[in-house]
Amino acid sequence: MKHIWHMEKENASGCDIVREDGYISSRIFGRNREWKMDDTSIVKMLWDRCEQALKELAAKYGRFCHKIALNILGSSEDAEECVNDTYLSVWNSIPPQRPSVLPPYVGRITKNHALNLYNKKHAEKRGGSNLILVFEELDEVIAGYESADSALYRRELLSVINEFLGTLPADKRKIFVRRYWYADSVKDIAARMHMTENNVSVSLNRMRSRLREILQEGGLLS
Repeated sequence: MKHIWHMEKENASGCDIVREDGYISSRIFGRNREWKMDDTSIVKMLWDRCEQALKELAAKYGRFCHKIALNILGSSEDAEECVNDTYLSVWNSIPPQRPSVLPPYVGRITKNHALNLYNKKHAEKRGGSNLILVFEELDEVIAGYESADSALYRRELLSVINEFLGTLPADKRKIFVRRYWYADSVKDIAARMHMTENNVSVSLNRMRSRLREILQEGGLLS
């Protein structure tokens, strides 16, 4: 497979002609209008093994993936490597996978690659990074459970967290997800949510405390 940034425009495979800026050429539709390619079309192109889909994926979700990777890795160069690994993984996984919602699917792959790269580079380092602060905060919630690394525990924990998120107001849920899924800094969350950093920190602390109570009530924590 050709590298994503060096693929030539080819229409012999039956793929739609797409411009460098990620828009479908208006001449496909016989009009002077342009459309951004929708996720369903991108997935279909991936399913049909059309390499142009990777350019579409990069045009639409490149910045999204880079932000996730950068938050975890703290290095633009490492984040770029991670994003390119993400494109390859998406290509290799569709088919057989056919995600109905593309952003979380791509985001999860990016996050996994970033965490793997982070662990590889920082296996013996501790302290100083935003990611470690995020992990330390979560440790306050799950510390004390002896089998925290088990697959069964992770499934149970995910189920409880999802239920917990469903009980939160939309703004609180967004704060929690931005911090513990995207690993956004408190400063970035505050700017995004038009809040003070102190208010974000207080909200996160209260949500962690409530989640810990729920886990204890459910017998997942001692």
